[in-house]
Amino acid sequence: MSAENAETADTAGAAAGAAADAGSVASASVASASVASAPAPPAPVPSAPPGWDPKAWRAHQLRKERAASGAWSMAPLAWAEAARPAAVGPVPAVVLGAVLASGIAASLLLGEGLGPGLLLAVVPALLAAYAAARAAGRRLRPWTALWALGCLALLAVPALRASAWPAVTALLAALLTGALALHGSRSGPGILLGPVGLLDSAVLGVRWVWSGLRSRGEGRRERWLPVAKAVVVAVVLLALFGTLFASADAAFADLLSGLTPDISGMGGPVRFLLFALGLVVAIAVARAAAAPSRWDRIEVRPGKARSRVEWALPLIVLNLLFAAFNAVQLAVLFGGYRKVLEATGLTYAEYARQGFWQLLWATLLTLAVIALALRWAPRDGAGDRRLVRAVLGTLCVLTLVVVASALRRMDLYVDAYGLTRLRLSVAGVELWLGLVIVLIMAGGLFGARWLPRAVAGSVVAAVLAFGLMSPDGVIAEGNVTRYEQDGKIDLAYFQSLSADAVPALDRLPEPRRSCALRGIARELAAAGRTPWYATSLGERRAREILRERGVSASYEECKSLGTFGSRVEY
Repeated sequence: MSAENAETADTAGAAAGAAADAGSVASASVASASVASAPAPPAPVPSAPPGWDPKAWRAHQLRKERAASGAWSMAPLAWAEAARPAAVGPVPAVVLGAVLASGIAASLLLGEGLGPGLLLAVVPALLAAYAAARAAGRRLRPWTALWALGCLALLAVPALRASAWPAVTALLAALLTGALALHGSRSGPGILLGPVGLLDSAVLGVRWVWSGLRSRGEGRRERWLPVAKAVVVAVVLLALFGTLFASADAAFADLLSGLTPDISGMGGPVRFLLFALGLVVAIAVARAAAAPSRWDRIEVRPGKARSRVEWALPLIVLNLLFAAFNAVQLAVLFGGYRKVLEATGLTYAEYARQGFWQLLWATLLTLAVIALALRWAPRDGAGDRRLVRAVLGTLCVLTLVVVASALRRMDLYVDAYGLTRLRLSVAGVELWLGLVIVLIMAGGLFGARWLPRAVAGSVVAAVLAFGLMSPDGVIAEGNVTRYEQDGKIDLAYFQSLSADAVPALDRLPEPRRSCALRGIARELAAAGRTPWYATSLGERRAREILRERGVSASYEECKSLGTFGSRVEY
């Protein structure tokens, strides 16, 4: 390269770099679905100067924009560059206070277990997110408000139900819903990668908060030092006089112990970990609310379109197979199971149990087939669109019949052997899969732009309904009703249920009632007295019932009824 060309390239590179730096904030805010005001159009990337490779020039500009925003991502490089969040201003003081309050609330309210304390610990994090979003100029949108309400409803499940398995499922769904509320994602990749964006926001947020603390600490000691001293003095006075009053009056001591967390009974490392967890979660939420990752920028290219024959022939054959299977199911339904059982040699329950799992897998595989078929579908014109709708619509309708057949088999199996956690949960999954198929059919008729968010909403609604319905209570209610009808009951299985099952099991006659409640009563007694913020509504009701009518049957009576026998659930 000549000296003149080199000088020209340097001049153009400097000008292009300055333009990229000036437009980095505007270009990073374009793709967010939740930005309040209409963002400015992104600054175009200047063309590569003479002597530069275009790809190398583009990578150079991306690195400069990334350095200007201070971003660092845990995602792969290509995804990180596409979804890079915008730069944010200094962290507001109210956000710092809310983050600190979130850490303190987590360490005080979550040490004894989940319950109403979980919602109370989340409140400071919500305040931090709201303050950070307001400071960044973002406003609340309808979908954001809907996802936020869904997240709070899911977090309320541990406060209502004592059972751990619906509570854990609700917490996982709350993570997805919170990510949707913060990032405003609409596309499939954006919805799936939303929780990854929270991890990115945690890393970026720690740097953001640390920079804010350093900037406020320089030359502002006279402002925050008196506040810190006042807080320390207030804590010392509360601890001193609270201890004296508790020692002077037993009633006040009992009230104080019920309202305040018992820090002495909990290990310091656990409290510290909860404090750190509360801090990190609040920081991640606030940083994501101020400048979310733009996962909707990630584009998934459609697969290579196939010819009509190559694409449609396998699916038509699959439709014929589904139609033949469904015809047999209808014949069995109206013709009776006796002929089928005589021909196969299976028992009534074996036939029902054997078929359900295969049909569940068939439903899952059908969804995978539909996804791949849409990726490689012919798309040359209106005729191809009609063909795709006809073939895949038929497959969806036939799959709904398979879903109905699977649920019917599970119903037969429950009639024979009773309801369990596994049987209830997989039946719920099958129902949700049927709902997804209905949504896919609606997307084929009315457009699929809304489909990813609708599927995510169906997950939230299904998990929330599952938690609110009290699965252990439903299981106990179904088995008690079955006992009242035919006298069959499995007392051994009730020993593994949670306190949510106590109201239904309390209907059983003695000594079966006491034997059914024996395991639950033992667990509640071993747990001891729990504070109000760690006690669910289901546990509180169970303790009241057992306090009024305790367990009276002896060990020998329960043993003779099979209470302590081992069992395998399937």
